[in-house]
Amino acid sequence: MPSRPVVAVACSGGRDSVALLHATLAAGRELGMRVVALHVHHGLMAEADRWACEVEALCERWNADFACERLQGSPASGESIEAWARRERYRALARMARGAGASIVLLGHHLHDQAETVLLQALRGAGPAGLAAMPRVVERDGLTWARPWLARTGPEIASYAATLDVQPAIDPSNADPRFARSRLREHVMPALRAAFPEADVALAAVARRAGEARAVLDDVAAEDLRRIAAGEALPLAPWRALSIARRTNALRAWLAQVLDAPVPQTLVDRLLAETADDTTRRWLVGGDRVLRSWRGALALVALARACVTPAGARADGALSLLRCDRYMLDGWDGALEVFSTDGCGIAPHLLAHLVVRVRAGGEQFQLHPGGIARSLKKQYQALGIPAEGRDGPLLFDAAGALLFVPGLGVDARAWAPAGVPQWGLRWTSPAQAAKAQPV
Repeated sequence: MPSRPVVAVACSGGRDSVALLHATLAAGRELGMRVVALHVHHGLMAEADRWACEVEALCERWNADFACERLQGSPASGESIEAWARRERYRALARMARGAGASIVLLGHHLHDQAETVLLQALRGAGPAGLAAMPRVVERDGLTWARPWLARTGPEIASYAATLDVQPAIDPSNADPRFARSRLREHVMPALRAAFPEADVALAAVARRAGEARAVLDDVAAEDLRRIAAGEALPLAPWRALSIARRTNALRAWLAQVLDAPVPQTLVDRLLAETADDTTRRWLVGGDRVLRSWRGALALVALARACVTPAGARADGALSLLRCDRYMLDGWDGALEVFSTDGCGIAPHLLAHLVVRVRAGGEQFQLHPGGIARSLKKQYQALGIPAEGRDGPLLFDAAGALLFVPGLGVDARAWAPAGVPQWGLRWTSPAQAAKAQPV
């Protein structure tokens, strides 16, 4: 016998979500659907444990399945509690929905919530994407997210909830003036509705029209990015040839793809102002990632982890490479490869006693025999090595002579004579280092 389709309902225990759960259960019985209530325990308030127990008891009373997940972690530095809680809540809902076998999650937002969201976004200076506010139906993370009551008012839902013989949970944060939505809900919206009775309907219409405008802008951006052959990298010359409006639109769409995160307007403004030419530049975008402008293209690249102390097999930075192999260096995000070579290598006995150091400035490197020893920066520039390709350990012999520099290779002054056994050195990326042997 085929299994029944599963519908998930996000249920905080508040009036709107409890009413939605009850209405969904009633419809589910008629349509042969299984309904599961998803509750997220934010762990931010003393009442959170009680709310979870109350929703579970309600599900038992109404014969609904119940799933609950408690959020872990805390907001990152500079991130608001609201933004963190919202992001983690949706992630938890998605995990629970998949675990229950549901392909759709119903959310209890209504017309007044939509109006508040539009106004908040406008006050934050949002464009069409922000003003589009909450979509009625959207596909995300392999799930359908739907808000069946987005055209219903708060009083309509309150009338329905009053018939259920349930005492909904009351979240005190809804009246906490520290939160922007609470201030708007408590002080601004009542006055706005008194002066403009149709304010909620009008603001919801703004959201619909902004959603239409956003769809058109997304189509234009996709066509522009396709035409200039943008993929993981954004070619700067053809991108700069676009009008400023289309250039901005395409940049915002490309950033959304590569960052897979909300795109700050400040980042868009900086890139528009600082990419007028092909000068090599980098912009930190958080964590261990940077946007790099290099050789006429903009790309997102990983930033190698900095090392603040000498790294090697022992605390003194000493290192012995006694065989051709690939070596993971403790404290460095990569590995060192030693291989046999016919030229431009080092006599093996010199690799038995090495010192590993962090680049400190002032080091001189010679690319070719008879050439001039120049600073690492100048040699990197001469070979076109990007900034992130310059990270890695420098190897010196016991007397302090520089032997090897990542990205440049073996210093020509250390090359073994032709015709004698010699080993080459290569610093590899973290992905290539996955099978390296610990030193």
